[in-house]
Amino acid sequence: MRDFSSSADHALLLLGRLDGRLCNSPATDIWLARARLKGAATLASFAGVPISVADLQNWICGRTPPPRHSEGLNDPLSIAALFHFALSATHGADPIARATLNISRTLLDDRKEAGLWAPEDLVRFGPAWRTAQMLLEAPYPAATVQAIAQRLIDARTSLDTPVSAAQLVTSADGRQWRIEPRRFDMGWVLACHLPGALMAAGLSLRHLPSLVDLPRFLPDDPSLLADRIVTMIARQAGQGLIELDRLEATLARLPEELRVTRRSKAPLLARLALAYPGLSKMAVARLLGISHQGATKLVAQMERLTGTDFSIAGGR
Repeated sequence: MRDFSSSADHALLLLGRLDGRLCNSPATDIWLARARLKGAATLASFAGVPISVADLQNWICGRTPPPRHSEGLNDPLSIAALFHFALSATHGADPIARATLNISRTLLDDRKEAGLWAPEDLVRFGPAWRTAQMLLEAPYPAATVQAIAQRLIDARTSLDTPVSAAQLVTSADGRQWRIEPRRFDMGWVLACHLPGALMAAGLSLRHLPSLVDLPRFLPDDPSLLADRIVTMIARQAGQGLIELDRLEATLARLPEELRVTRRSKAPLLARLALAYPGLSKMAVARLLGISHQGATKLVAQMERLTGTDFSIAGGR
């Protein structure tokens, strides 16, 4: 892929093109579903728990438990909690965004999963997440990346506090010392709300979940941070346009390839499979409101018509 210019005008032009295309694209719902997974994987790496989009797809489609949950790693937080925070930050008021989030939660309810696997992380990071949302999605004085950069720096200062007070420890011989309170890197919490900040500042029309790739350590200079955000927007918006082109081309071929009746659920299954590759039969049955036997037949029909192995596995 070619390297995109860091020019603010060029970046915002690409962002505007992506935003505009998503207003009328037949693949908007699929793009948003895939962008949510991409954004969550980016946030996880930012938070120090690196995973891939495929790891999230395996979890959502019922093939595995939450990524990294049983690997004996000393992670700063659970993927289940981070995924919940990431999805909750980009639901927005857009009806398509709400519909795609409902579908995602039909497959895997991030709220229940976070409560099951990471209740302590919800308590630990929830207040910071809500504070960051309030600060970053408040009205902006100007519709500029510079204004967002300054708000991010200010918000980081507000969140840079220990989660507990220093503890006084006394040894058996009477010596005392204080143990420094535990601190957590809150950069990923700010990155969660960057799509919301872009929307609140008037630079985008909707939450774009993949625009969360902030630098790991935020600089203190707003101009430098603004340049890095501009570079990220240009890169992610450019990749988003390429992905949208590919999805629209795939959808355009479906009616010709499928040759099914109007009542068939095969086209809907094809769309779901593009958004969530590897759906289990149980998931297909639940999403389409059909029996497990009907889901098995529909999957077999799709594989026969398209010549594609849907890799339907057991599970949810």
